[in-house]
Amino acid sequence: MASDALEPAPEAEARVVEIWTDGGCKPNPGPGGWAAILRYGSVEKELSGYDAATTNNRMELTAAISALESLKRPCAVVLHTDSEYVRNGISRWVNGWVRNNWRNAAKDPVKNMELWQRLLAAARPHKVDWRWVRGHAGDPMNERADVLATKARVSEGREG
Repeated sequence: MASDALEPAPEAEARVVEIWTDGGCKPNPGPGGWAAILRYGSVEKELSGYDAATTNNRMELTAAISALESLKRPCAVVLHTDSEYVRNGISRWVNGWVRNNWRNAAKDPVKNMELWQRLLAAARPHKVDWRWVRGHAGDPMNERADVLATKARVSEGREG
């Protein structure tokens, strides 16, 4: 919701929005959940959602997209993800995919192309520092995002 989005104050432009994302499903493919935690100064916002039939990669992408789309104006962002797929895709592979008309190195269509396109559009107005964090390794915010994503999957999907 736009009214719930974080909006940095103009006088605080030098400050950074930090985002932690996670997503997954059980089984893969299967019902999935995603979550994002946004922090701007002392303000935090949690986002999460559910998809009845998806993949881990789609949920990881959806978490990052949803977080970036919730920002109301261009921001400096540090986005933490435990997904090497998201981190490598956005920082290493996407320029080649765009150059090759959304074909990968094997000349096959890029999987999840529509989500990659949304992620590019969501990231465009911001200065994003994409940081990979090892999942399930004790990072408190990554663990919290994992709990929220699992809760979204379990409570919406009515399963464990």
